[in-house]
Formats: sequence, structure tokens, C-alpha cells
Amino acid sequence: MAKAKATAFFCKECGYESSKWVGQCPACKEWNTMVEEPTAKRESSARGISGAGTTGLRSVQKPVKLEEVSIDEQDRISTGYQELDRVLGSGIVAGSLVLVGGDPGIGKSTLLLQVCRNLALAGRKVLYISGEESLKQIKLRANRIGTISGELLFLCETNLDDIEEAIRETKPEIVVIDSIQTMFREDVASAPGSVSQVRESTSVLMQIAKGMGIAVFIVGHVTKEGVVAGPRVLEHMVDTVLYFEGERNASYRILRGVKNRFGSTNEIGVFEMQEQGLVEVENPSEYLLSGRPEEASGAVVACSIEGTRPILLEVQALVTQTNFGMPRRTAAGTDYNRVNLLMAVLEKRCHYEMSRYDAYVNIAGGVKMNEPALDLAIVLALVSSMKDKAVNSRTIIFGEVGLSGEVRAVSMAEQRVNEAVKLGFETCILPKVSMDKMKKVTGIKLYGVNNVREAIGLI
Repeated sequence: MAKAKATAFFCKECGYESSKWVGQCPACKEWNTMVEEPTAKRESSARGISGAGTTGLRSVQKPVKLEEVSIDEQDRISTGYQELDRVLGSGIVAGSLVLVGGDPGIGKSTLLLQVCRNLALAGRKVLYISGEESLKQIKLRANRIGTISGELLFLCETNLDDIEEAIRETKPEIVVIDSIQTMFREDVASAPGSVSQVRESTSVLMQIAKGMGIAVFIVGHVTKEGVVAGPRVLEHMVDTVLYFEGERNASYRILRGVKNRFGSTNEIGVFEMQEQGLVEVENPSEYLLSGRPEEASGAVVACSIEGTRPILLEVQALVTQTNFGMPRRTAAGTDYNRVNLLMAVLEKRCHYEMSRYDAYVNIAGGVKMNEPALDLAIVLALVSSMKDKAVNSRTIIFGEVGLSGEVRAVSMAEQRVNEAVKLGFETCILPKVSMDKMKKVTGIKLYGVNNVREAIGLI
């Protein structure tokens, strides 16, 4: 009889397995994603997900009713950072598997080491496993972020069988794996970081997390496209996916939740990279508005909502007469096509000859926002720059603009206005529909507008 084939083809996007190469994956319909990998040897061990381990007997779970499942708020573990707790959904859940991705040098390892330090100081037992750095390298980084004390253990290992044994011996509450691309299993005959190794390693860590009730953080490398390297099935297996974003040359970092089974995926956490490590920014609005020019044309303050948090930011526009037949358009931090659409509304509904001008729109601070509530601020910033007339620096503007020039309602208008009051703003231009639904707010003048013409008349 012919020997069984020792290799198979796996899809890098969804993990679909095929005995032969195909151009298009039958599962996710992506092209040229099939790679050849050695098949994993299936052990006949009877280790169950409950972590019985050495008993040799499979642990059988009995079906239960939802009424029999108890939920305790104390199951959430605070990381010591309010920004991170908000993104995770008010803390770490015992038995969860969290994937943290980001560009090289963005601060993933630094953030997790600081979290481990906070957890150890709070009396938690933590195990930090590094497959990329030696113990001396970790100590050099630890000396920079501060003193570490408590039950914080370190291990430099890439063999997942040895790591599993170390976890069962130490029995920590939180485990950090840095990174999943360096881990390997001996029974999988492919190189670390391959589709088979990443998938099998994540499966083992998931069984440890669910079976022993240990919260596991996994660091994942990203590709040049900005997604986590390895099979796409990796993000489907974990409970939470966090992306660390930001420019390496800038000091701020944004932690964004892409997937979260225990909370909202719209929350963000803002950090600042300093000499002693990452420091959380509790008031990002004040941080993004710092250094704002006074009485400068084309500068407007807007308010965007990220999850449940209102963030004030500055929208800048520069409109100059074009020297060529084709006007130039540039958008940094917002949607380029949306800027073109808003300029077409100005030309059609307000009769401004925008086709004769170059336009440059920028969100100050390097932040990327695509919320429709920024439409009215972009429109008024363009008009302010075109007429070279400054908007009052104590005025905040938000609202969605439609193709007929109407200003449409936005969500959470009252929270946006209250945030403006906290930072000392005196005037707010907002949609008339949202203003009618709001409660009375003291300390700020509200002007509701129905269309773009009314808003331009106010400034």
C-alpha cells in the first residue's frame, strides 16, 4: 500500500486544509493563499481540556443550564492601567486568550512587561515567557520601567512542551507569550512561525487557558499590510484581539480592540512613550489640542466618539488657488474620498468655486478618524481657510453633512457637549435635530443648524 502523504496544503487566511494545491481556497475564496506544510502528528494522549494532565483519563464535561453558571464580577483582574482595562472590557477575564499585535518597536513587549509588574505588585502570580529575548535583555528593559517585585517569574523558552510543563508546575494566574511566531512543537515538522506551528501552538495555549483558568497574553508579529502574521484562523481562535497603533516617530500610542468576546470593540486606550516606558494618557482631548494656534484660519475643533469616550481634536484645512488645470486634494487622518464629497457639496449647494482651489485637510496629532460627525468641522475649516477668516478658538463643531447640504444628527451629542464644557469651550455648533433631543446644558452656548449655509453664517 502507498504511504500516507506527510504534507498537506493550508490556507494562510482561514486555515483550510487540502491534500493538493489549489489556486483559490474553497473556504474563504482567497487566491494564492495555499502553502505546503508538514502535517501534525496526532497524539493519542487522553489529556482533556480541564487540565487533568497526568491522570491519563479524559475529563468529560457534563451539560449544564445557564442558571447553574455563576458570574462573579471579581473574575475581572485589573491591569493597573485604566486605559487597558477599558479596552479589555473592565479588566482581564480568567481563562481568556488575548492576542496583542503591532508594528516592530511600537511597545508591545514594554506594555506587557509593565502590566506584569503591576499584577505582581497586586499579589498576582505571573509567568513571562520570552522566545525572542534573553533574561539579561529582559532585565535591562525591566530596569528602565522601574522596580519589579512580587511573584513575577521569567522563562526564556520556545519549546511549547517545556512551556506547558512549566505552566503546570508554577500554576500562575497570568501568562505572557512573547511571541507566538517563535513557539514550536516537536511533533510538528515545520519551522517556527509557519501556518502549522502557529495554529498548533495557539491550540495548546487555548487548552491551557480554558482548562486551568489562566489568562494568556500572546504577542503576534504583523506583516507589511498591518495584519497579524500567520494564518487568519489565529484571530478566530483567541478571545480578544488588540492592535497597538501609532507612528514610531511620534510619542503617542493607541491600543485598539478589534475583537473582544468580553466587551466592546469600539474602545481605545491612549498611551505616551516616555523614557521610563509607556504612560497612559487619561485626557487625550487635552493632549491632542495642546499647541493649537490662536486665531488661525482653517483650524476648527471637532469631537469624535471612540466607543463611549468623546475625544476632542483639531481639524486643519488649507485652501490655496491652484496653479494647474487639475486642483490637488490631500487628506491626512481622514477619508480622502469623503473630503472630495464635502467639497462637491460646497460647490453645488453653497456656490463656492472649489474646483479652482487646491485643498489640504489634516487631523492634528496624526490621529486617524473616519466618523461622519467630523463632516461639518471639515466643511467649516475649508470655508475658513478659503475666506482667510478664523473661527473662534473656543468653539466646537460637529455634525454629519448629507449630499443635499443638510446637517444630520449624530450619536451621543450630549456626551460630546459635556466634554467640551470640561475643557472650557464656550460655543458649540451642532445639528438642530440633536440639539432638540438633548437636555439643557449649562456653561456653553448651543447653536443648532439645519444645513451647511446656516453653519457658515454663524462663523
